[in-house]
Amino acid sequence: MVKISSKNFKVPRPFLKWAGGKTQLLLELEKRLPQSILNSGIIEKYVEPFVGGGAMFFFLKRNYQVKHSILIDINPELILTYRVLQDDHLKLIDKLNDMEDEHLRKSEESRKENYYHIRSLYNRQMDVIDYDKYVPEWIHRAAYLIFLNKTCFNGLFRSNSNGEFNVPFGRYKNPTICDEVNLQYVHQALKKTELLCADFTRAEEFIEKDTLVYLDPPYRPLNSTSHFTRYSSEGFDDEDQMKLAKFYKKMDQNGSNLILSNSDPKNHDINDNFFDELYNGYNIQRVLAKRNINSKTSRRGEIKELIIRNY
Repeated sequence: MVKISSKNFKVPRPFLKWAGGKTQLLLELEKRLPQSILNSGIIEKYVEPFVGGGAMFFFLKRNYQVKHSILIDINPELILTYRVLQDDHLKLIDKLNDMEDEHLRKSEESRKENYYHIRSLYNRQMDVIDYDKYVPEWIHRAAYLIFLNKTCFNGLFRSNSNGEFNVPFGRYKNPTICDEVNLQYVHQALKKTELLCADFTRAEEFIEKDTLVYLDPPYRPLNSTSHFTRYSSEGFDDEDQMKLAKFYKKMDQNGSNLILSNSDPKNHDINDNFFDELYNGYNIQRVLAKRNINSKTSRRGEIKELIIRNY
């Protein structure tokens, strides 16, 4: 077991590579935190209704005193894995170490076979797993998810309309499947944290005056060829974006501090005012950020993204 030390920097950090992750946007988001938080270094209550890979949450836990946090996501696999890290991280680490040792001993062709074997087990298990009741099998499922994320093509989570993981094998020389030090820090970060598998509207019961709320929904596609919004089998379309804007306006009434990020449609069409109209009256700023998850390298690079605040 690797001992946690003050010399371990930049941890905790996301334990999964997640499409739409906010690592590239963190410093821009930090600049726009409420001044009271920047001055005191204390966040009394933090709510994130689309936690995903948790880049913003882990950044705040590294750099601020977060007294209480509520993390929500509609993806049951994701919340299951967070809960295993919260309750059984040592058993998960042991399982991942075993899987890593076995995988790295194999030839490339055998690794490929092993990957598809694990993917098949993971997808078959979906029909029998109880996502509402914590059982020992959750540890294996969380390990399968992390393994697939670290060894699949381009390192992302994607499921088909049936909820099955469908990313092909990725060719990596020595993938780190078990980042033991970071997983221990993730476990520490998840203390005093509530985890819920639910739609973003569930967050309403936790949001009150001075609560810091970060909303990072699946991004609106920039064009007709970039429809990667399927973090869950439900997807997230323009109607959902409008539903979220109504939720944002409702939460604005209770004195909470809201930060929302999304793609800027003006990258593709300068006349597309979808978000400018949807969040008219709020503080809308455009910042440069990198997008890294795309099968075509030519489509990766800096583009403008939106940060929308109610203060």
